[in-house]
Amino acid sequence: MRPGALETMLGIQHWGHCLGFQCRSFAASMAAATRSPSRVSAFSTGSPAPSSKRVGTHHGSFHCDEALGCFMIRLTSKFSGAEIVRTRDPQLLDTLDAVLDVGGVYDSSQDRYDHHQKGFDEVFGHGFNSKLSSAGLIYKHYGREIIAKELKLDETHEDVNHVYLAVYKNFVEAIDAIDNGINQYDTDQPPKYVNNTYLSSRVGRLNLNWMDPDQSAEKENAAFQQAMIVAGSEFLESVHFYAISWLPARSIVIDCLKSRGDIDPSGEIMLLNKFCPWKLHLFELEAELKIDPYVKYVIYQDDRSKNWRIQAVAISPEKFESRKPLPILWRGLQDDELSRESGIPGCVFVHMSGFIGGNQTYEGALAMARASLKF
Repeated sequence: MRPGALETMLGIQHWGHCLGFQCRSFAASMAAATRSPSRVSAFSTGSPAPSSKRVGTHHGSFHCDEALGCFMIRLTSKFSGAEIVRTRDPQLLDTLDAVLDVGGVYDSSQDRYDHHQKGFDEVFGHGFNSKLSSAGLIYKHYGREIIAKELKLDETHEDVNHVYLAVYKNFVEAIDAIDNGINQYDTDQPPKYVNNTYLSSRVGRLNLNWMDPDQSAEKENAAFQQAMIVAGSEFLESVHFYAISWLPARSIVIDCLKSRGDIDPSGEIMLLNKFCPWKLHLFELEAELKIDPYVKYVIYQDDRSKNWRIQAVAISPEKFESRKPLPILWRGLQDDELSRESGIPGCVFVHMSGFIGGNQTYEGALAMARASLKF
C-alpha cells in the first residue's frame, strides 16, 4: 500500500473534520502500522501513547463485523487511540483491555465481545431480534456515546436515542445478520439475482487473494487496516446522515402530524409546512403515536414550480398501492379539464395511478384532498 493511502481512503480526513471524530489520528496510526514489522501471532497497529489501551481481535481472514467493531471502539473515550492487536493466543488475549470476535467470552463488564461461543443469543433489543455480531455488541454498549459526541448532547437526550436506534436499524443490523447467516427473507426460493455490493461483501473482498504468492502477516494486517477504514467510513457516513438530515426531518414530520387536526377535522390530511423526506417518518410516527385514523393525504409545495402537491400515502413503505388514491374520475386529467371535472379551480394534474396530483394554490390542493376523502 502506497504511503498516505489510508489517510485518503474514502475521504477519511473529511469525515474526521466534519464529524468531530479523531479519524486523522486513526488513519495516521493505521498508515504507520503498514510500515512496521508484524508477527503472525500478535499484530499491533502501534500506539500513539505508551498509556494507550489495547484491543484484541483475531488474525487470519477477517469479516466486516470485527473491522467495524475495531473502528467503533476506537471512537470511544475509554479506548481512544487504542492499539488493535490481532492474535488468537489466549494468554495474550487475557492481557488486553478489550477483546472482540475472538476468545469465546461475552462479558461487557470485562470488555469481552465474542459471539461465536455455544449458548450466545444476545440481541440488540428495542424490538430487534437479530443475533449480534461483534460489531453489534460494540454498538450496543458504546453506540450511544458515539452518537452523543456527534450530536454534542448528553447520552440520555431523546435525540441521541432516536439516532442510536436508526443507525442500528439501517446500518448495523444488516452486518450482524450477514455475519450470523440470517436470511433476509423467510423463503426457500433462490434469489432472482446475486447482490455482492453490500458492505460485508466489499470488506470480504479485501482479504488476501489466495493466488497471491505473498501471504505474509504484514500484508494481511495491511488489508485489515484497509477494511477498518472502509467499514468505519461508511459507519460515520451513516451517523452523519441520521444526525444532520434524518433527525431534522423527523422533527418536521412529527410537528406536522400533531397539528394535522388544524388542517382538517378528519385528521386524515397532513400539511408538510417545509418539504423534507417524510414517508418513512410518517409510517414510524403513526405507529409510535398510535395515530387513528391514518393519514391519507400529504400536502406540500413544490419548490420548483411553486405549485402545491397532494400525495396519497402508500399502504406501507414497500408498496406502491395507496391507502386512498385520488378519485378515478380525475386520473389522467390536466388543467381546465381537471378543474371542470372536480369542480375545483386551479387544478394542474392527477397522475394515472391516482397517487399524486397538483393545484396552483394551497387552498386548491386542500380542496382536492377534502373532496377525495368523500369518494
